[in-house]
Amino acid sequence: MTKSTPNLAKLIATDLLTVGRWPLLLLLLIVASAMGVVFATHHARQAITEKDHTLVERERLDSEWRNLMLEETALAEHSRVQDLAKKELEMKRPDGDKEVVVTLK
Repeated sequence: MTKSTPNLAKLIATDLLTVGRWPLLLLLLIVASAMGVVFATHHARQAITEKDHTLVERERLDSEWRNLMLEETALAEHSRVQDLAKKELEMKRPDGDKEVVVTLK
């Protein structure tokens, strides 16, 4: 008389596929939902980090733009342009009799 020993893995698989079908399906859905939450959180954090980097870059560019506007204002000042024209280009104002007025039709 030989008694066969039941295969435990086979019994568990049979029980899961027959009696525990719904709990197994629910467990798989819960795991899938949890993984979805993890991925969504990860992508949200990446987006927030990218937004922060973009805001820092925007502030840097805004500061640079303001400095360039100040520099442009200083370089375009009328008295500075007039001094450079006299000193470097040796320009002077023409006399009244040498002025020519051009009119467009």
